[in-house]
Amino acid sequence: MELPQEGYMLRIIIGESSRCQGRQLYEWIVVKARECGIAGATVLRGMMGYGANSRIKTASILRLSEDLPVIIELVDTRRMLEEFLEVIDPVIEEGLVTFEKMHIRMYRHNRKQKG
Repeated sequence: MELPQEGYMLRIIIGESSRCQGRQLYEWIVVKARECGIAGATVLRGMMGYGANSRIKTASILRLSEDLPVIIELVDTRRMLEEFLEVIDPVIEEGLVTFEKMHIRMYRHNRKQKG
């Protein structure tokens, strides 16, 4: 797959405990992104944060949170990400979603098959 130099990133910030169809929501989103042909997805787990409810969530041993922030970053063309957002919008009950224009410098994979 080849991406144009002008790409977009869809960033979704949700709580780690959010679920969809019996699995963690971030996992469901990444699997659905692959099914929809999105070029790439990465999930990052936050150490600390707060959202619209202003409740601080932290990985500190003194205040161990069960719902740390999770960031899902998806990269592709504008059209692909806008279509994907329509698919996932109904299942995101709480969180933040941003959409950013970006310049893609490289998008490579190892062409050698391991076997």
